[in-house]
Amino acid sequence: MRTKIKPENRLLTPAEVAAMLRVDPKTVTRWARGGKLSSIRTPGGHRRYSESEVRSFLNGWQRVSLPRASGE
Repeated sequence: MRTKIKPENRLLTPAEVAAMLRVDPKTVTRWARGGKLSSIRTPGGHRRYSESEVRSFLNGWQRVSLPRASGE
Protein backbone atom coordinates (compact mmCIF):
# COMPACT_ATOMS: atom_id res chain seq x y z
CA MET A 1 0.00 0.00 0.00
CA ARG A 2 1.34 3.42 -0.94
CA THR A 3 1.35 6.26 1.52
CA LYS A 4 0.05 9.52 0.13
CA ILE A 5 2.36 12.43 0.76
CA LYS A 6 0.56 15.61 1.73
CA PRO A 7 1.43 18.58 -0.51
CA GLU A 8 3.08 20.43 2.37
CA ASN A 9 5.35 17.41 2.98
CA ARG A 10 6.32 16.98 -0.66
CA LEU A 11 10.04 16.88 -1.42
CA LEU A 12 11.40 19.23 -4.07
CA THR A 13 14.49 19.04 -6.23
CA PRO A 14 17.04 21.88 -6.22
CA ALA A 15 15.71 22.97 -9.64
CA GLU A 16 12.13 23.19 -8.32
CA VAL A 17 13.28 25.20 -5.29
CA ALA A 18 15.36 27.47 -7.54
CA ALA A 19 12.34 28.15 -9.74
CA MET A 20 10.21 29.04 -6.70
CA LEU A 21 12.86 31.39 -5.32
CA ARG A 22 14.01 32.67 -8.71
CA VAL A 23 17.65 31.81 -8.10
CA ASP A 24 20.15 29.42 -9.65
CA PRO A 25 20.03 25.78 -8.43
CA LYS A 26 23.64 26.12 -7.29
CA THR A 27 22.53 28.94 -4.97
CA VAL A 28 19.98 26.60 -3.39
CA THR A 29 22.70 24.01 -2.79
CA ARG A 30 25.00 26.66 -1.34
CA TRP A 31 22.24 27.82 1.04
CA ALA A 32 21.72 24.21 2.14
CA ARG A 33 25.44 23.81 2.85
CA GLY A 34 25.39 27.11 4.75
CA GLY A 35 22.41 26.11 6.89
CA LYS A 36 19.82 28.52 5.47
CA LEU A 37 17.76 25.60 4.13
CA SER A 38 17.74 22.06 5.38
CA SER A 39 17.81 19.17 2.97
CA ILE A 40 17.76 15.43 3.00
CA ARG A 41 19.79 13.14 0.80
CA THR A 42 18.31 10.43 -1.36
CA PRO A 43 20.00 7.02 -1.45
CA GLY A 44 21.68 8.24 -4.65
CA GLY A 45 23.11 11.29 -2.85
CA HIS A 46 20.80 13.92 -4.35
CA ARG A 47 19.41 16.74 -2.21
CA ARG A 48 15.69 17.15 -1.62
CA TYR A 49 13.92 19.97 0.20
CA SER A 50 10.65 20.03 2.14
CA GLU A 51 8.08 22.10 0.26
CA SER A 52 6.63 23.48 3.50
CA GLU A 53 10.07 24.65 4.66
CA VAL A 54 10.82 26.23 1.29
CA ARG A 55 7.48 28.08 1.37
CA SER A 56 8.26 29.34 4.90
CA PHE A 57 11.69 30.46 3.73
CA LEU A 58 10.10 32.23 0.75
CA ASN A 59 7.54 33.99 2.97
CA GLY A 60 10.29 35.20 5.31
CA TRP A 61 12.41 36.27 2.37
CA GLN A 62 9.58 38.31 0.84
CA ARG A 63 9.08 40.19 4.13
CA VAL A 64 12.63 41.52 4.00
CA SER A 65 12.34 45.14 2.98
CA LEU A 66 14.22 45.95 -0.16
CA PRO A 67 15.89 49.32 -0.56
CA ARG A 68 13.73 51.76 -2.47
CA ALA A 69 14.90 53.64 -5.49
CA SER A 70 15.87 57.24 -4.82
CA GLY A 71 13.03 59.67 -5.25
CA GLU A 72 10.33 57.40 -3.81
